[in-house]
Amino acid sequence: MQPFELRGERLLLAAPVAADIDRIAELCQDPEIQRWTTLPSPYTHEHAKSFVEDVVPAGWDTEKDLTWAIRSPEDRVVQGMIGLRSEGDGAAEVGFWLAPDARGRRLASRAVRLVAEYAFADIGLGLTHLHWRASVGNWPSRRVAWSCGFRVEGKLRGGVARRGVREDIWMATLAAGEPMRPASPWLDVPTLQGSRVVLRRFAETDAGAVVEACNDPVTQHWLGGLPSPYTPEIARAYIRDREEEAAAGRGVHWAAALPEGGPAIGAFSLMGLLSHDGGAEIGYWVHPAARGRGVATEAVGLMARHSFAPVSSGGLGLRRLVIAHVTGNDASRKVIERAGFRPYGVERAGERIRGGVVLDLHWYDLLSDDPLP
Repeated sequence: MQPFELRGERLLLAAPVAADIDRIAELCQDPEIQRWTTLPSPYTHEHAKSFVEDVVPAGWDTEKDLTWAIRSPEDRVVQGMIGLRSEGDGAAEVGFWLAPDARGRRLASRAVRLVAEYAFADIGLGLTHLHWRASVGNWPSRRVAWSCGFRVEGKLRGGVARRGVREDIWMATLAAGEPMRPASPWLDVPTLQGSRVVLRRFAETDAGAVVEACNDPVTQHWLGGLPSPYTPEIARAYIRDREEEAAAGRGVHWAAALPEGGPAIGAFSLMGLLSHDGGAEIGYWVHPAARGRGVATEAVGLMARHSFAPVSSGGLGLRRLVIAHVTGNDASRKVIERAGFRPYGVERAGERIRGGVVLDLHWYDLLSDDPLP
């Protein structure tokens, strides 16, 4: 197969040539490209020369690895790279990277769609499936795949070796005929500002505070499912999973912090957002150092306002929130009542706390047209 060009809206894909070697060598010094690809490190001019003169032509000759440079149509300057690697029997894997100054312009998404259209077309490759893989944590690449309709199938532990170290990878699929648009929502985690508390994204630096809070005897007593002891490794996995929940459209999870900054003093979650009934469940815990200061009440109120705000205003447009406490957890009951929730039922023997004790769950709800305190 001879290399050919693909053209789209403000986009040109054309195989890299000798004139691109210096540019490719320069771009591949970028730390993000080095971090998330299996390129040699350090990446030299000789590596770029071998890639253009040997690797790319061999891929086209065998029809097993088709590589295009992502270019500006006006001047043909290389902005990134995209390729299709055949897996045989109607499937191929798509991979890509972008120059630092080309990111944030949906260039990669447009390139992936253009390549996918060719890959699935009868007059193209006539494929039935495209696969995408990326190391866990490569959120920009996952966002591109999500925007093009790829559905994440799961995680493969140790799925890629990068410079002698095995890393977990995400895997996703786009099938022929499926729409090239998101198959599920990717939920934002906006910063919500209160007078006593700020709700923000979790950060890796919150791991120590999460360990302290989740080893606290009161937290351990009421949240019977928490591991004991709660280790830093568990805390880091918990923080990573908060981002996963938002990307999968299942929930929004905030770290509570003081207005002046610092580590997390609590965790507040909206769960069950894929139920399609316009509702969600609230869950939370508070660091022992922050209890009794009105943090939880204000945080729940901030969540309720964001949940009920119209989507056009940046909210979630929900109609109902539910929340529960177990019998005896009066501190949680007071937070719920102060936040304006109303009791609607008791789930007998609904929760197991520490020590194997089973207690009733007391359920409350709040509707979008209910008055907020």
